[in-house]
Amino acid sequence: AGLWELASHAATALENSQHLQQVIDSKKQIAQQAAEQVQMIGQSESIKRLRNTVERVADTGLALLILGENGTGKEVVSQMVHYLSSRSDEPFIAVNCAALTETLLESELFGHEKGAFTDAHEARQGKFELASGGTLFLDEIGDLSLSGQAKLLRVLEEKVVVRVGGSIPIPTDARVIAATNQNLSEMVKEKRFREDLFFRLNVVTIELPPLRDRVDDIMLLAEHFLADFCTKARRTVPTFAPDAVTRMR
Repeated sequence: AGLWELASHAATALENSQHLQQVIDSKKQIAQQAAEQVQMIGQSESIKRLRNTVERVADTGLALLILGENGTGKEVVSQMVHYLSSRSDEPFIAVNCAALTETLLESELFGHEKGAFTDAHEARQGKFELASGGTLFLDEIGDLSLSGQAKLLRVLEEKVVVRVGGSIPIPTDARVIAATNQNLSEMVKEKRFREDLFFRLNVVTIELPPLRDRVDDIMLLAEHFLADFCTKARRTVPTFAPDAVTRMR
């Protein structure tokens, strides 16, 4: 009877181990597929330098601040950093700070316990918890209120979050990448952005060039998107007329 019991435990342990390995393999496959979708299109010198910088900082774990106008590819760069790092199998969580009202901010970033407020029908993890072990991308960081900035700074310093309505400190190991199209240095001088948070986020800065400064990449991008759209629409890929090329450039 003892041998049967031992064999039964061993079989269960083996099954659990195999299931765990399947979950790990599945996670890696999903991460690999997501990484293949992230591309930095361009052959200009500025894009080559950008690729080089991304490859150098990706696996350092350092906080990153990405600066650039709207549409320059800040989220693409943050995803590349994530997928080139040792955190690539863990979650990449993106948050648009401009969309967070003051009342939503704490619940969204830090989570809440059941009953913490009227609509809190169940406990919920915040973005810092969900991104633990992976990367948290905070887009439009310049739009955070001063109160929100103070709360974010505390989490970055202490590496723990406390859910709204809770009291238990929850450790978080999320790498933070922040991005903005605003001039944070000027905002610091004008007292609209906390200096201590600026220095905490500004460990490594990457500035993204606008497309008008890398005109030679325009057709590479146009052809990439055209081919992508035609593949999805199951249509033959047409070619751009010379006049269209001139107008785009």
